[in-house]
Amino acid sequence: MYHPYLRGKQNELILLRENAQLIKDASMIPIIEPVKKNLTALNKAVEELKTKNVSFVLVLNPSEGDFKNNPLPIEEITNDVLASYEDFCIGYIVDGGSSLIDVENFIDKFLAQSIAIIHNGYPKPKELALLLEKYTNIKKHIFLDDQILYRRQFKVDGVERVFIQDGFNRAKSNRDYGEEEIFSELHLTYKDELGLDGFGDFLIVGDDYVEGGGPAYAVAIHLTYIKDDDEIMNICHFVSDNNDTPTNPAGKFAEALNKLIIRVDEDEQIYKSNAYEKYKKLHEDGHYPGLGIVKKLSMQHHIEVLADYLNRA
Repeated sequence: MYHPYLRGKQNELILLRENAQLIKDASMIPIIEPVKKNLTALNKAVEELKTKNVSFVLVLNPSEGDFKNNPLPIEEITNDVLASYEDFCIGYIVDGGSSLIDVENFIDKFLAQSIAIIHNGYPKPKELALLLEKYTNIKKHIFLDDQILYRRQFKVDGVERVFIQDGFNRAKSNRDYGEEEIFSELHLTYKDELGLDGFGDFLIVGDDYVEGGGPAYAVAIHLTYIKDDDEIMNICHFVSDNNDTPTNPAGKFAEALNKLIIRVDEDEQIYKSNAYEKYKKLHEDGHYPGLGIVKKLSMQHHIEVLADYLNRA
């Protein structure tokens, strides 16, 4: 079961809205960590997920963005959009700054709601596991740390265990990306080798939360695909050529996009997704939509690649 982990920026939330049916058909379960105080886009995304009967996890104590150290006002969502919807979990992040009292108080507040505990560096797993034993509404353990011994503490019948792996190897700058590298094997190993019920990633964005940046010297487009021979997922990086100044982002995008089109057209292994067709249309029209849309298309392609793989598997 694939769990894409999305920080709730506008384009990520639009991505969920536009691909809700695809996500449902592939039995994916998105994890949403809201980062913007304006809840309009979040509510629209949740409403569409609800309409398509998509299961999802909504994090109530985000670790990044506007809600960092300021829990999400869940009542503004559950009292309206989610008032009559049950197929979702409330997510709660437990990290190095959490206390058992915090965890207990949170769960006690939502005893009637399914809860997913999101583990991210909590130092006392035995004590946490002992506390959680008395609750029956814990439905998922989602691990952001690759610690097998830690995960073993939370092996409970009827409770899913999911590992989220950051497969995106972020370079210091866009100019530093190579042509291609391994992205993940987790879709192959999570069940039989790791004994888990689900897997996930941060798509082609990575776990590093970045609010925004200045003008880019180079434009890089990232595209994942699953190799035919060993079914390992690789990621291609298509980088612009003229990267000495931050001027002409449209021209830089055109250079990177041209490399993408040539590679994908020639490589039968790369899935010809709807996102790729949109890239192709941008190439034909010579249109630059902005880097936010470029990133959204690559995220959509990644979801489509995994949906195709899971449907075939």
